[in-house]
Amino acid sequence: MRLKQSEQAQAGMTDTARETGRQVRRRRVFYIPGYDPIHPRRYRELYRKEGVAQAAVSGYEIALRPKAAKGGYGWQVSAVMDGIATEADVEVLVWSDIVRDSMSNSIPATYGQLVRTAWAYIGSGALWRLMRMRKGPVIAALYPVGMLIAQALTALLVWRLVVAGITAAASAALGPLTGALAWSVWGFGLVAGAIAFVGVLRWFRAKDGKLFAYYLMHDFAHSARLKGELPPELSGRMEEMGETIAAALDADVDEVLVVGHSSGAHLGVTILADLIRAGRVPEDGPALGFLSLGQVVPMVSFLPRAQRLRGDLRYLSAREELTWVDVTAPGDGCAFALCDPVAVSGVAPPDKRWPLVISAAFTQTLSPARWRALRWRFFRLHFQYLCAFDRPGDYDYFRITAGPLTLAARFAGRAPSKSRIDVAVSKYTSIAA
Repeated sequence: MRLKQSEQAQAGMTDTARETGRQVRRRRVFYIPGYDPIHPRRYRELYRKEGVAQAAVSGYEIALRPKAAKGGYGWQVSAVMDGIATEADVEVLVWSDIVRDSMSNSIPATYGQLVRTAWAYIGSGALWRLMRMRKGPVIAALYPVGMLIAQALTALLVWRLVVAGITAAASAALGPLTGALAWSVWGFGLVAGAIAFVGVLRWFRAKDGKLFAYYLMHDFAHSARLKGELPPELSGRMEEMGETIAAALDADVDEVLVVGHSSGAHLGVTILADLIRAGRVPEDGPALGFLSLGQVVPMVSFLPRAQRLRGDLRYLSAREELTWVDVTAPGDGCAFALCDPVAVSGVAPPDKRWPLVISAAFTQTLSPARWRALRWRFFRLHFQYLCAFDRPGDYDYFRITAGPLTLAARFAGRAPSKSRIDVAVSKYTSIAA
């Protein structure tokens, strides 16, 4: 029944697209990842695997082939949905090299990041404001702090046990320890304990592929390093991304769709705001859509020096040149679910149009069995927006990126989520001049 209702709804929206002339045959999709050091091929494989799974559930056809055109890393998608054939050229706007460079391999440097990042959020008062909205992403932010402290305490305990054990063993073998002998034993114990201390910390570091403490610490530290201001190396890369999108807006396609996931969402805000300000979105060009998924915008926009981002949020939210849909889900503990990023940042203008805030509603769009299998896999759920749903509603990543409707047509008349948070929460609301 759910599938039939979804297909009827899609057929209705296809009629709307024909009437408005915004039906899509060819599309350019630009995917902006979050803070991820992995090669972008992971996104191609995810799209391939999950697209096939969604097609089997929803009854459409989708296939991938290698990218033929020059440019960044990507792939091409052919699809037949609602009886209409479409082509999509998907490109990943890569900044994984910047992410890797920001991830220090030094254990002491990471603990230094811990202190600076904690102070950036606590000292500015941003942490308490963030907790007033959603505790999930705040807990995710506090997790690496707590985990790294616990690791240090564990290493310290091991150091203490080694020192005590060596002292006790020496006393048992040599009798009472006095004078130079006592100092020698104690010194040996300190050295052995220090070696054990470092060994424990290195062991934890080697296990971070499962613990994610170092990874998350680097992630939050990257945003907080300049208290919300864009790092120069990232700002330069975003200008390059903007040039790539601007070229697509001059191409013979029906829609240019920018997808910003996680930290990539606030990068997308600034990139698109800059393009529109510069007059690089032609009036008679392709439809421009912006899809933000699992956004964590407040983690940056609530910081004192995020004036540029706050200004871009305010500007973009009132523009007619694009359609902006923001999709999150309360089941995603790593995102600020249903928090309107413009409103909660305290910069909503009187003529605000965007974003349309809707929920992917994991508990409804995933079957009970699938939800049980995923509900405690927090990082996997943060990527669910890019994956298949076995009880799909009106959010379908593959229909949006490869289907015959523009983002505007697909969600025309869609009401925002009633559970959204759209009140000003941030302490800092200044914007760039």
